[in-house]
Amino acid sequence: MVAGSKKAVYAALFGNLGIAIAKMIAAIMTGSSAMWSETYHSFSDTFNQVLLLIGIRTSTKVPSERHPFGFGKEQFFWSFVVATMLFGISGILSLEKGFGSLYNPIAHIENVGVSYVILLISAVFEGNALRIAFKLFRQTIELRGEKFSLRMLLTEFQESKDPTILTVMVEDSAALLGLGIAAVGLYLSDLTGNTIYDALSSVAIGIVLMLFAFFLAKENRALLIGEAISKRDYNRIIESVLSIAEVNRVISLRTMHFGPKDVLVAMDVSLADNMNTDSIELVIDSIEERVRQVLNLATPSKIYVEVERDSCPIRSKRHTDPLKGNKI
Repeated sequence: MVAGSKKAVYAALFGNLGIAIAKMIAAIMTGSSAMWSETYHSFSDTFNQVLLLIGIRTSTKVPSERHPFGFGKEQFFWSFVVATMLFGISGILSLEKGFGSLYNPIAHIENVGVSYVILLISAVFEGNALRIAFKLFRQTIELRGEKFSLRMLLTEFQESKDPTILTVMVEDSAALLGLGIAAVGLYLSDLTGNTIYDALSSVAIGIVLMLFAFFLAKENRALLIGEAISKRDYNRIIESVLSIAEVNRVISLRTMHFGPKDVLVAMDVSLADNMNTDSIELVIDSIEERVRQVLNLATPSKIYVEVERDSCPIRSKRHTDPLKGNKI
């Protein structure tokens, strides 16, 4: 997925850079507040892609003595920075430009046709970048053997642990929405001769950027402080481990993402009675392999399995959810 993430980021990077330059030319020629807001947005998006690439690169550094679990959370950190940059730069500048135009409106917008052409070209580039990110999401679903659907896509979007793809999709979606708002504002201003619509569209673009940035910051905050695997993978691990004949019960299972495919797994299990040391080690190895297969991990180095004495009097194949106390 790292290679796929890079592909989506590079597609967005080069697309946004070309779009930003074109929008700036259109903004200078027309004086449109909406086009200036879109210019800020595209230049911010371009810089954001650079930060995402830094996150991808630094997250692959070899673990050190001070960072024995590696640097996987670098992706979460830089994606969080991207969210705040999107809010701090694009959103505020767009609002400032919009409110400034409301208080000091320009007489009229010139060369509106140029803006329409630039907005159309921008929509093509942004749509292509979104298509690439969308395709990666679809491939992730289909590689698990699940049927693609809109509901499954929304679930995958909510449970995705890849902040890079998530950020690209959010940015491109915000970009397309912003382009639509700018086009409507320009059209109404050109139709009525009143530039207030152009100013209002600039304000609306700023609000959209802030809302999307808040969503991104919220998602990356959860990953930064230590988010567990999805409920789907959680249940698959429990089911897979309980299918081992020697496992009586999964007492607890705690997980935390260090990266999209870098997961810490700590599991306490109860095994059948009267097992010798060699047999216990073989079962533990088997559990680690099952977990690695479910999560598609490259290495089981962060999988820790402990054998505990089971105080539960009923020796049935079940698991106690440590967070809810429910028997599964």
